[in-house]
Amino acid sequence: MNEKILIIEDDQAIVRVLKRSLTYEGYLVEAEFDGEKGFQKYQQFRPDVIVLDWMLPGIDGIEVCDRIRANDDNTPILMLTAKDTTHDRVQGLDSGVDDYMVKPFEIDELNARVRALLRRTKPERSVILSFNDLELDTTTRLASRNGRSINLTAKEYDLLELFLRHPKQVLTRDIIFDRVWGYDFGGESNVLDVYIRYLRQKIEEKGETRLLHTVRGVGYVMRELP
Repeated sequence: MNEKILIIEDDQAIVRVLKRSLTYEGYLVEAEFDGEKGFQKYQQFRPDVIVLDWMLPGIDGIEVCDRIRANDDNTPILMLTAKDTTHDRVQGLDSGVDDYMVKPFEIDELNARVRALLRRTKPERSVILSFNDLELDTTTRLASRNGRSINLTAKEYDLLELFLRHPKQVLTRDIIFDRVWGYDFGGESNVLDVYIRYLRQKIEEKGETRLLHTVRGVGYVMRELP
């Protein structure tokens, strides 16, 4: 089951960026634009992490945090705000938030902080990624298909995890190179095609249906055929 992120932020442009990025990372994301509705959404949605603006219509982020903590709820809260003085940071952290980021911010850093908050609160949680009859345990790094164990190299694991976090989404070669290798080998390299072939051989070893498909001229996608 994917982790759930709640964004409580009144800047719709920021919300769009956050939702797009966090959804791409594989999280289930909901958003509200004022404090009161944000608190109500928290009660309904029960997120794993909250990204919370300080200055909000209705009740502000400090009040939202106070209400959450009054319920003896330790859900991680990342406060996102333009208030950047030392006094502001101290006040925010003293209110019970777990982390504090000042606007403007880098989206990659925010994603990293969300991951850190999730690790801090759920260090032993085993996340099972699955599609069709293919599963991947991100804690043990073990894959299986229809109960059959699949041994993966480090790069094969990274590839499979990326596809399982983005099922039915076409991933371009550039995106795959960036996420798995951290750089682009260049247009003439066939290293990605080689690893895709290795991965297919392992997940289709017993004649299972193909799940990893080529999108010619673009990249690859994890999906079932109609």
